[in-house]
Amino acid sequence: MILSSYKHFNAEPKKDGNQILPPLVIRRLGLQEYEPIWKSMRYLVEQASAARNDEIWLLSHKPVFTQGLAGKAKHILNPAEIPVVQIDRGGQVTYHGPGQLVVYLLLNVSRRSLGVRDLVDLIEKAIIQTLEEFDIAASNKAKAPGVYVNDAKIAALGLRIRKGWSYHGMSLNVQMDLEPFSRINPCGFENLAVTQIADHVPASDTLMQKVSKVLSNKLLSELGYSETNESD
Repeated sequence: MILSSYKHFNAEPKKDGNQILPPLVIRRLGLQEYEPIWKSMRYLVEQASAARNDEIWLLSHKPVFTQGLAGKAKHILNPAEIPVVQIDRGGQVTYHGPGQLVVYLLLNVSRRSLGVRDLVDLIEKAIIQTLEEFDIAASNKAKAPGVYVNDAKIAALGLRIRKGWSYHGMSLNVQMDLEPFSRINPCGFENLAVTQIADHVPASDTLMQKVSKVLSNKLLSELGYSETNESD
C-alpha cells in the first residue's frame, strides 16, 4: 500500500513543551483489509532507522479475528465465515470490523524513553478522556488491559515492541455490529460483556468521524503535541 496516497498531517509539539520531540505523522487510512496493514507496520519497524518519523495510523478493518502471541485456540468459539489471523502482538483473540476505530502507534519508544507500561497507561488515559467528551464514564483495570464501561469492554489494547519501536495498538468500538464478539472469548475472558459508544449516545453518520478526531487529539496531547483543528 502507498501510505502517502491517504490523508495525513504532521503534528506540532506543544509550544510550552520543555523537551525536543521527534516528528510525528498522523495518517487516516479508511477501511482496510487486516493483513496488508499488519505487514506494512511490521516492515516499517523492521526497516526503521533511528531518524525515521514516528507515525499514528487511524483506520477500520474489514471483519477479522486476530489471535495474539499468547492466544489459545479454546478462546475462538465459532469464527464461521470470519477469518482468523495469527499475529505477533501481545494478548489473546479480539475482533475487528467496520464501525470500530483502530489506532496503530509506530513510535520509537527508545527515543521517547517510553516503557511498555508507560505507553499502555498513555493509550488508556487518552481513550478514557475521549469517552468523557461524549459523557461516557469509563475506567481501566489493573490486570486486564483495555477500557471498560460498567464492566463491559469498549476498547482493547495489544502492542509489540521490536528494535526499540512499538507497533499494533488499540481498538475502540464506536458504531458496529457487536455479534462477532459472541463467537470468541474476547481477550481470553469468558462471558465478557462488550459495548460501544453508540450504546451510550445517539448513533449518527458522523459519529466515527467525531470520535476519531477527539481520540487523535487526546493521543497527541498525551504524547506532547498540540491538538489540531484538522479539516474534514
